[in-house]
Amino acid sequence: SLTAWPNPFNPRTTLHFELREAGPVILRIFDLNGRLVRTVAREMRPAGPGEATWRGFDDAGRPVASGVYLGILETTGGRATAKLR
Repeated sequence: SLTAWPNPFNPRTTLHFELREAGPVILRIFDLNGRLVRTVAREMRPAGPGEATWRGFDDAGRPVASGVYLGILETTGGRATAKLR
């Protein structure tokens, strides 16, 4: 599962997740039109709890507009989504 705190966020949020097994993790932020905003994490992670922080910037370093975004976590165990407001 993937959760965000605080949510609503301003200016940052920490995304929390639990991995059943060690492996690659990709955590991305998308806008509601499906456009990639930011890749927060792309790395190997151990099994167990994990977290990553998004500070409200896109991949080019520009602050994003307030609104609703989706955090999508992809692992070898599957995919989880959290709505970020």
